[in-house]
Amino acid sequence: MRYVKWTLWLLVFLLVGGFLHYTLPQHDIVRIVGTENRRVDVGENSIFWSRAEVGMVNSTSRDVYFINARYPDGKTMEFRNEDTGWGWPPYFKVDSAGLMTKAKDMVSTAQAPVWVSITHYGWRNKLFTIFPNAVGVKQVEGPDVTIIPWFNIFFFVMLGFILLLIRRMWLQFRERTIDPAFDRAGDAWDRVDARADEAAAGARGAWGRFTGWLGSWKSKPRR
Repeated sequence: MRYVKWTLWLLVFLLVGGFLHYTLPQHDIVRIVGTENRRVDVGENSIFWSRAEVGMVNSTSRDVYFINARYPDGKTMEFRNEDTGWGWPPYFKVDSAGLMTKAKDMVSTAQAPVWVSITHYGWRNKLFTIFPNAVGVKQVEGPDVTIIPWFNIFFFVMLGFILLLIRRMWLQFRERTIDPAFDRAGDAWDRVDARADEAAAGARGAWGRFTGWLGSWKSKPRR
C-alpha cells in the first residue's frame, strides 16, 4: 500500500506541476526573424488553441498570427499570437493585432540583432503541432539579460501561504471536531465492551449455578 500511496502522490504532483508549467508565464530572450498570418485547421489538439469566440469565425479553420524567432544559441522557436479573452488561462489578452505590430517592428538580422523578451505560456511540441502563445514582447539590452519572474514568485508564495493556511485550518478542525468524536466513539465502544464482558461473566455464573443444580439431582452412591 505504501507504493500505491506514493504512486498516487507522484501522479498528483506531475498533473499539478504540468498544469502550472503550461499556464504560468515564461520569458524567452530571442531575436525575432519574421512574422506571418497563417491559416490553421484546428483538430484534435484544439485544447491547446484559443477558443473560436475570441475574435474568430469558427473552431476548425481560422487565421492565426505567428512570431518566428531564434534563441542566442541559434535554435528556432515559433510562437502563436492569439487572444485569450475572458477564458482560460486568465491573461485577458485582447490585443493580438497590437502585439503583432510590435513584433514586426522588432524584426532584426543576425548582423544587427535586436534582442527581445517574449512573455508566453504553453509548450512547443512539433509532433502534436502545439505552439506557446505570446502575451507580451519588449526589447532588452542583450541576449544575456536576466528576467526575474516576479509574478511566478508572488504566485508560489501566495500558494504556499494558502496551503499552510488550509493545513492549519484542517488541523484545528481535526483537533476540535474529529479527534473528540473518535474519542467519544472509543469511550462508547469501551463501555459496550465492558457491558459485554459483564454479561458474559453473568452468563457463566448462571450456567455454573444451573449445572450445579443439575448435579444436585444426581443419585447419591449407595453405601
